[in-house]
Amino acid sequence: MAAVQPPAVLDEILEFLAQGPSPQAIVDFKPSEALEQRLEYLLDRNRRDVISPEEQAELDEFLRMNHFMTMLQIRTRKKLLGK
Repeated sequence: MAAVQPPAVLDEILEFLAQGPSPQAIVDFKPSEALEQRLEYLLDRNRRDVISPEEQAELDEFLRMNHFMTMLQIRTRKKLLGK
């Protein structure tokens, strides 16, 4: 039985967080260029209405992880600013 691999975006975020980043590093976090390109590809396929169910699931995961990181960055920024 093959091990299930986490989606690339989740894997990248987990690796980043596992390093124990500083609050500023969390605020400054940006996905890799490879993930940015993959997201653009998926968004383009979605706009053209030719996205497969697997690609749609991957795009949905990108959006969930983006929301998670945005919320983490907002909360971290507030703590840095003492609010």
